[in-house]
Amino acid sequence: MTATPPATGTAAPDFTLETTAGPMTLSQFRGKQHVLLAFFPLAFTSVCTAEMCSFTEDYSAFASKEVAVLPISVDSVPTLKEFKAKHGMTVELASDFKREVSRLYGTLHLERFFSNRAYFLIDKAGVLRWSFVETTPGTRRENAELLAEIAKLGA
Repeated sequence: MTATPPATGTAAPDFTLETTAGPMTLSQFRGKQHVLLAFFPLAFTSVCTAEMCSFTEDYSAFASKEVAVLPISVDSVPTLKEFKAKHGMTVELASDFKREVSRLYGTLHLERFFSNRAYFLIDKAGVLRWSFVETTPGTRRENAELLAEIAKLGA
């Protein structure tokens, strides 16, 4: 990784990505919902599968806090659609196939060419309020920790 993640308290860099439900722009959530960007390395790997399924299991807990969970990986949209369908996921998955957003948020592993696991919590005003970048792609934050950070927003 070479780029530095955006600083807490600054405006979250805007972007548009293709998702399993069509194009999505980060700024479309402004004034409506908080957003949890959840970068993950690769679909169909054990930790990523467990994490994405946990977002589905706790979907209502995030929704009740007015938080849109947006998982992002470098996988293609067709791969993400297959991954989502195979595991019955409710969250839409975003494809950063060109690695532009991973670079923008400082999460791209240049030598492996996939994104490290990282979390960015953005409030309704579009300001980055909390972030956490894992030291290794094989570790992840539990939803309870993510929801505790969300609670600090006063949703």
